[in-house]
Amino acid sequence: MPEIVSVTQKDLAQRRKKLRRQRQMKIVQAIWRTLAITGLASGLLWVALQPMWVLKTPKQISMKSGNQLLSQEAIQSLLVLSYPQSLWRIQPGAIADSLKKQPTIAQATVNRRLFPPGLIIEIQERVPVALAQRSKTQPTNSQKKMSMGLLDANGVWMPLDKYTLVNPQVKLPTLKVIGLPEQYSPYWSQLYPYINQSSVKITEIDYQDPTNLILKTELGKVYLGAALSQLPEQINLLAQLKHIDKKLNPSEIDYIDLKNPDAPLVHMIQKQNLDESKTP
Repeated sequence: MPEIVSVTQKDLAQRRKKLRRQRQMKIVQAIWRTLAITGLASGLLWVALQPMWVLKTPKQISMKSGNQLLSQEAIQSLLVLSYPQSLWRIQPGAIADSLKKQPTIAQATVNRRLFPPGLIIEIQERVPVALAQRSKTQPTNSQKKMSMGLLDANGVWMPLDKYTLVNPQVKLPTLKVIGLPEQYSPYWSQLYPYINQSSVKITEIDYQDPTNLILKTELGKVYLGAALSQLPEQINLLAQLKHIDKKLNPSEIDYIDLKNPDAPLVHMIQKQNLDESKTP
Protein backbone atom coordinates (compact mmCIF):
# COMPACT_ATOMS: atom_id res chain seq x y z
CA MET A 1 0.00 0.00 0.00
CA PRO A 2 1.23 3.56 -0.75
CA GLU A 3 2.65 5.49 2.12
CA ILE A 4 0.29 8.11 3.57
CA VAL A 5 1.97 11.48 4.27
CA SER A 6 0.40 13.33 7.13
CA VAL A 7 0.16 17.16 6.95
CA THR A 8 0.04 19.02 10.18
CA GLN A 9 -1.72 22.29 10.91
CA LYS A 10 1.67 23.92 11.32
CA ASP A 11 2.69 22.95 7.79
CA LEU A 12 -0.54 24.33 6.33
CA ALA A 13 -0.07 27.60 8.18
CA GLN A 14 3.49 27.99 6.85
CA ARG A 15 2.35 27.32 3.28
CA ARG A 16 -0.44 29.88 3.55
CA LYS A 17 2.01 32.42 4.96
CA LYS A 18 4.43 31.77 2.10
CA LEU A 19 1.68 32.23 -0.53
CA ARG A 20 0.56 35.49 1.10
CA ARG A 21 4.15 36.75 1.05
CA GLN A 22 4.47 35.87 -2.66
CA ARG A 23 1.22 37.67 -3.49
CA GLN A 24 2.34 40.73 -1.56
CA MET A 25 5.67 40.78 -3.43
CA LYS A 26 3.86 40.62 -6.77
CA ILE A 27 1.59 43.49 -5.76
CA VAL A 28 4.56 45.59 -4.62
CA GLN A 29 6.42 44.86 -7.88
CA ALA A 30 3.35 45.83 -9.94
CA ILE A 31 3.00 49.06 -7.99
CA TRP A 32 6.69 49.93 -8.55
CA ARG A 33 6.42 49.16 -12.27
CA THR A 34 3.36 51.39 -12.55
CA LEU A 35 5.09 54.19 -10.65
CA ALA A 36 8.23 53.87 -12.79
CA ILE A 37 6.28 53.95 -16.08
CA THR A 38 4.16 56.86 -14.89
CA GLY A 39 7.23 58.76 -13.73
CA LEU A 40 9.04 58.16 -17.02
CA ALA A 41 6.00 59.24 -19.06
CA SER A 42 5.55 62.33 -16.88
CA GLY A 43 9.23 63.18 -17.27
CA LEU A 44 9.07 62.83 -21.05
CA LEU A 45 5.92 64.95 -21.16
CA TRP A 46 7.58 67.60 -19.00
CA VAL A 47 10.63 67.65 -21.26
CA ALA A 48 8.43 67.81 -24.36
CA LEU A 49 6.52 70.79 -22.99
CA GLN A 50 9.62 72.81 -22.24
CA PRO A 51 10.01 76.06 -24.23
CA MET A 52 13.13 74.79 -25.97
CA TRP A 53 11.08 72.36 -28.11
CA VAL A 54 9.48 75.15 -30.09
CA LEU A 55 9.75 76.10 -33.74
CA LYS A 56 10.22 79.86 -33.52
CA THR A 57 11.56 80.94 -36.93
CA PRO A 58 11.93 79.52 -40.47
CA LYS A 59 15.70 79.40 -39.86
CA GLN A 60 15.13 76.26 -37.78
CA ILE A 61 14.01 74.44 -40.94
CA SER A 62 16.55 72.75 -43.18
CA MET A 63 15.37 71.76 -46.67
CA LYS A 64 17.47 69.88 -49.21
CA SER A 65 16.99 68.92 -52.82
CA GLY A 66 19.55 66.22 -53.49
CA ASN A 67 22.80 67.64 -52.08
CA GLN A 68 21.69 71.25 -52.43
CA LEU A 69 20.41 73.26 -49.46
CA LEU A 70 17.51 75.55 -50.33
CA SER A 71 17.58 79.24 -49.47
CA GLN A 72 15.34 80.70 -46.78
CA GLU A 73 13.39 82.51 -49.48
CA ALA A 74 12.70 79.22 -51.27
CA ILE A 75 11.72 77.47 -48.03
CA GLN A 76 9.24 80.19 -47.11
CA SER A 77 7.73 80.10 -50.60
CA LEU A 78 7.04 76.36 -50.25
CA LEU A 79 5.97 76.16 -46.60
CA VAL A 80 3.06 77.80 -44.82
CA LEU A 81 3.69 77.49 -41.07
CA SER A 82 2.76 79.67 -38.12
CA TYR A 83 5.39 80.63 -35.52
CA PRO A 84 6.00 79.93 -32.69
CA GLN A 85 4.73 76.36 -32.72
CA SER A 86 5.44 73.34 -30.54
CA LEU A 87 7.68 70.88 -32.33
CA TRP A 88 5.50 68.03 -31.07
CA ARG A 89 2.29 69.52 -32.42
CA ILE A 90 3.71 69.63 -35.95
CA GLN A 91 2.59 66.74 -38.17
CA PRO A 92 5.47 65.77 -40.51
CA GLY A 93 3.15 63.68 -42.70
CA ALA A 94 0.77 66.59 -43.27
CA ILE A 95 3.67 68.90 -44.21
CA ALA A 96 5.02 66.30 -46.66
CA ASP A 97 1.59 65.99 -48.28
CA SER A 98 1.29 69.77 -48.65
CA LEU A 99 4.72 69.92 -50.29
CA LYS A 100 3.81 67.19 -52.78
CA LYS A 101 0.88 69.30 -53.88
CA GLN A 102 3.35 71.92 -55.10
CA PRO A 103 3.71 71.61 -58.91
CA THR A 104 7.53 71.59 -58.72
CA ILE A 105 7.84 68.78 -56.13
CA ALA A 106 7.43 65.06 -56.85
CA GLN A 107 8.34 63.60 -53.42
CA ALA A 108 8.97 64.96 -49.91
CA THR A 109 9.96 63.58 -46.51
CA VAL A 110 9.77 65.55 -43.24
CA ASN A 111 11.41 64.65 -39.91
CA ARG A 112 11.69 66.40 -36.55
CA ARG A 113 15.17 67.37 -35.34
CA LEU A 114 15.67 67.41 -31.57
CA PHE A 115 19.14 68.93 -31.23
CA PRO A 116 18.88 71.72 -32.10
CA PRO A 117 15.06 71.75 -32.36
CA GLY A 118 13.83 72.05 -35.93
CA LEU A 119 12.69 70.24 -39.05
CA ILE A 120 14.69 68.37 -41.67
CA ILE A 121 12.98 68.23 -45.06
CA GLU A 122 14.16 66.46 -48.19
CA ILE A 123 12.41 67.02 -51.51
CA GLN A 124 12.67 65.53 -54.97
CA GLU A 125 11.88 67.98 -57.73
CA ARG A 126 10.16 67.16 -60.98
CA VAL A 127 12.53 66.96 -63.94
CA PRO A 128 11.65 69.54 -66.62
CA VAL A 129 11.81 68.30 -70.22
CA ALA A 130 10.39 71.32 -72.05
CA LEU A 131 10.07 75.07 -71.71
CA ALA A 132 6.37 75.91 -72.00
CA GLN A 133 5.01 79.23 -73.26
CA ARG A 134 1.38 79.79 -72.36
CA SER A 135 -0.74 82.54 -73.89
CA LYS A 136 -4.05 83.72 -72.51
CA THR A 137 -6.34 86.40 -73.93
CA GLN A 138 -7.22 89.10 -71.41
CA PRO A 139 -10.99 89.51 -70.80
CA THR A 140 -10.71 93.34 -70.95
CA ASN A 141 -9.03 93.46 -74.35
CA SER A 142 -7.86 91.29 -77.20
CA GLN A 143 -4.23 91.28 -76.10
CA LYS A 144 -2.62 88.00 -75.13
CA LYS A 145 -0.67 87.63 -71.90
CA MET A 146 2.36 85.34 -72.13
CA SER A 147 3.63 83.31 -69.19
CA MET A 148 6.56 80.90 -69.07
CA GLY A 149 6.69 77.57 -67.35
CA LEU A 150 8.21 74.12 -67.50
CA LEU A 151 6.80 70.70 -68.33
CA ASP A 152 7.88 67.34 -66.99
CA ALA A 153 7.52 64.07 -68.89
CA ASN A 154 3.98 63.61 -67.51
CA GLY A 155 2.80 67.02 -68.68
CA VAL A 156 2.75 68.71 -65.26
CA TRP A 157 3.04 72.48 -65.80
CA MET A 158 5.39 74.28 -63.38
CA PRO A 159 5.76 78.07 -63.08
CA LEU A 160 9.25 78.97 -64.24
CA ASP A 161 9.90 81.57 -61.53
CA LYS A 162 8.90 79.17 -58.75
CA TYR A 163 11.06 76.38 -60.15
CA THR A 164 14.14 78.58 -60.55
CA LEU A 165 13.63 79.92 -57.01
CA VAL A 166 13.95 76.38 -55.67
CA ASN A 167 16.68 75.42 -58.13
CA PRO A 168 18.44 78.58 -59.39
CA GLN A 169 21.13 76.55 -61.18
CA VAL A 170 18.70 74.50 -63.26
CA LYS A 171 19.66 74.01 -66.90
CA LEU A 172 16.60 74.90 -68.94
CA PRO A 173 15.45 72.42 -71.60
CA THR A 174 16.04 73.28 -75.25
CA LEU A 175 12.64 71.96 -76.32
CA LYS A 176 9.93 74.64 -76.37
CA VAL A 177 6.15 74.18 -76.35
CA ILE A 178 3.65 76.87 -77.35
CA GLY A 179 -0.05 76.67 -76.55
CA LEU A 180 -2.44 76.11 -73.67
CA PRO A 181 -1.41 73.22 -71.36
CA GLU A 182 -5.12 72.48 -70.81
CA GLN A 183 -5.33 71.47 -74.46
CA TYR A 184 -2.18 69.42 -74.95
CA SER A 185 -1.52 68.01 -71.44
CA PRO A 186 -3.94 65.07 -71.94
CA TYR A 187 -1.82 63.98 -74.92
CA TRP A 188 1.61 65.01 -73.68
CA SER A 189 2.57 61.63 -72.17
CA GLN A 190 1.76 60.11 -75.56
CA LEU A 191 3.42 62.85 -77.62
CA TYR A 192 6.65 63.49 -75.72
CA PRO A 193 8.24 60.00 -75.98
CA TYR A 194 8.02 60.13 -79.78
CA ILE A 195 9.42 63.67 -79.86
CA ASN A 196 12.22 62.70 -77.49
CA GLN A 197 13.21 59.62 -79.51
CA SER A 198 13.15 61.32 -82.89
CA SER A 199 16.45 61.16 -84.80
CA VAL A 200 15.55 64.53 -86.32
CA LYS A 201 16.21 67.36 -83.86
CA ILE A 202 12.95 69.00 -82.76
CA THR A 203 13.25 72.36 -81.00
CA GLU A 204 9.64 73.55 -80.82
CA ILE A 205 6.12 72.15 -80.58
CA ASP A 206 3.33 74.54 -81.57
CA TYR A 207 -0.08 73.46 -80.28
CA GLN A 208 -1.85 76.80 -80.62
CA ASP A 209 -4.08 75.26 -83.30
CA PRO A 210 -5.42 71.91 -81.97
CA THR A 211 -6.32 70.91 -85.53
CA ASN A 212 -2.71 71.17 -86.68
CA LEU A 213 0.26 70.23 -84.51
CA ILE A 214 3.36 71.99 -85.87
CA LEU A 215 6.94 70.95 -85.16
CA LYS A 216 9.96 73.16 -85.64
CA THR A 217 12.80 70.87 -86.68
CA GLU A 218 16.25 71.01 -88.21
CA LEU A 219 14.49 70.39 -91.54
CA GLY A 220 12.07 73.29 -91.05
CA LYS A 221 8.41 73.37 -90.03
CA VAL A 222 6.51 70.10 -90.08
CA TYR A 223 2.70 69.93 -90.08
CA LEU A 224 1.24 66.85 -88.38
CA GLY A 225 -2.47 67.70 -88.27
CA ALA A 226 -4.73 66.64 -85.41
CA ALA A 227 -4.63 62.83 -85.62
CA LEU A 228 -2.13 61.94 -82.87
CA SER A 229 -2.81 58.27 -83.60
CA GLN A 230 -0.57 58.70 -86.66
CA LEU A 231 2.41 59.95 -84.64
CA PRO A 232 4.50 56.76 -84.88
CA GLU A 233 4.23 56.74 -88.68
CA GLN A 234 4.82 60.50 -88.91
CA ILE A 235 7.94 60.46 -86.70
CA ASN A 236 9.34 57.47 -88.62
CA LEU A 237 8.65 59.27 -91.88
CA LEU A 238 10.36 62.38 -90.55
CA ALA A 239 13.47 60.30 -89.86
CA GLN A 240 13.43 59.11 -93.48
CA LEU A 241 13.44 62.75 -94.61
CA LYS A 242 16.48 63.58 -92.48
CA HIS A 243 18.78 63.90 -95.52
CA ILE A 244 16.34 65.83 -97.67
CA ASP A 245 18.76 68.76 -97.55
CA LYS A 246 20.95 66.84 -100.02
CA LYS A 247 18.21 67.13 -102.63
CA LEU A 248 16.51 70.37 -101.63
CA ASN A 249 17.75 73.66 -100.24
CA PRO A 250 16.38 73.88 -96.64
CA SER A 251 16.13 77.68 -96.94
CA GLU A 252 13.66 77.20 -99.82
CA ILE A 253 11.38 74.83 -97.85
CA ASP A 254 8.27 76.54 -96.45
CA TYR A 255 7.02 73.51 -94.52
CA ILE A 256 6.73 69.74 -94.72
CA ASP A 257 3.19 68.36 -94.66
CA LEU A 258 2.89 64.94 -92.98
CA LYS A 259 -0.82 65.11 -92.18
CA ASN A 260 -1.25 62.14 -94.46
CA PRO A 261 1.79 59.88 -93.94
CA ASP A 262 0.92 57.98 -97.11
CA ALA A 263 1.26 61.13 -99.20
CA PRO A 264 3.86 63.50 -97.69
CA LEU A 265 4.30 66.90 -99.29
CA VAL A 266 7.10 69.44 -99.27
CA HIS A 267 5.87 73.00 -99.73
CA MET A 268 8.53 75.15 -101.35
CA ILE A 269 8.91 78.91 -101.09
CA GLN A 270 8.65 80.71 -104.40
CA LYS A 271 9.33 84.34 -105.03
CA GLN A 272 5.70 85.09 -105.81
CA ASN A 273 3.69 82.09 -104.61
CA LEU A 274 3.90 78.69 -103.01
CA ASP A 275 4.46 75.58 -105.06
CA GLU A 276 3.67 72.10 -103.85
CA SER A 277 5.69 69.11 -104.92
CA LYS A 278 5.84 65.47 -103.96
CA THR A 279 8.59 64.48 -101.60
CA PRO A 280 11.59 63.62 -103.70
